[in-house]
Amino acid sequence: MLYSEVEEDLRSSVRDLLADRAGPAALLARAETAEPYDLGLWKTLAADLGTAGLMVPEELGGYGATARETAVVLEELGRCVAPVPFLGSAVLATTALLGADAADPVVAELLPRLAGGELTGALAVPLTTAPGAGFPATVTVHADGTLSGRVGTVADASVAGLLVVPATGPDGPGLYAVEASAATVTELVSLDLTRRVSDLGLERAPARRFASGDQAVAALDHALTTAAGLLASEQTGLTEWALSTTVSYLKGRYQFGRPVGGFQSLKHRLADLYTELVNARATARYAAEALAGGFDEPIAVAVAQASAAPIAVHAVEEAIQLHGGIGMTWEHPAHLYLKRAKSDELAFGTPGRHRARLAGLVGLPA
Repeated sequence: MLYSEVEEDLRSSVRDLLADRAGPAALLARAETAEPYDLGLWKTLAADLGTAGLMVPEELGGYGATARETAVVLEELGRCVAPVPFLGSAVLATTALLGADAADPVVAELLPRLAGGELTGALAVPLTTAPGAGFPATVTVHADGTLSGRVGTVADASVAGLLVVPATGPDGPGLYAVEASAATVTELVSLDLTRRVSDLGLERAPARRFASGDQAVAALDHALTTAAGLLASEQTGLTEWALSTTVSYLKGRYQFGRPVGGFQSLKHRLADLYTELVNARATARYAAEALAGGFDEPIAVAVAQASAAPIAVHAVEEAIQLHGGIGMTWEHPAHLYLKRAKSDELAFGTPGRHRARLAGLVGLPA
């Protein structure tokens, strides 16, 4: 589960780009605007670096990589809470399409466009939807194949050109491709200023079905499982930022003629954070490896989310407290990280829900 040379090269490229384009000053300035997403950065990340197509097979315009490489990108995005729709497009929408038949004309048309960064997608389910939650029934299919219904709190929908919509009709469940222009997209006031959520309204929206029946159910659940597992890598990146930033600050902050970081009680708190970071990375890497290899997926993902989510929240809370007064201000980016960590803790199921699911998977009594 150690990082390969290719993964480290990928990390270096993504980190250099984000350091240049998504520094704290740029993040804070964009958070106050009506356009929170940096679509220029997204185009460079998705198209020029090719991260949008990492999990897409080469014959469909991607790079034929695995969840391991995607996890590395999410770690780096977590380290700087970059305002790009990577999770909604490169993970959720792309994985849902990958769960369908590659020979389907809709899949064959859309996946290369998503992989090349030409098209941005979003999966029309609430961000809090957990793996194993069942197929949603808020969107219905009419006899003419159009869709009507509403879906709340959809991640990255406000900048998507493609909506992957789970819907139920007379023939049962299905996954449908809908142009975002055919839906009413209302961006909400989101806790996380760097990943926005929106409500979707569909009224007789034209749609193209690319998966149905059991295949649609399995594809949706796999997309949610993949997103939940890879989100643990983003949470690991949040934790790493909190620890490294706090260590750097405490080394340079002096009280009573010595660095604040030299006080034993603070050393102990930082040591605890380091231990938590190691645990989060171990569970996140195992989840990525399980998703890449197709083994132990539900268990690995449940363990990763039950561990990494609360660790990320605790790490950023400690960072804010140990930064003292500056950590409480808008001018310091710590509040953006805390909002992302709290939002991620709810995304794809809470830690408690994942622990409950894990108990069932390993045969523990309720």
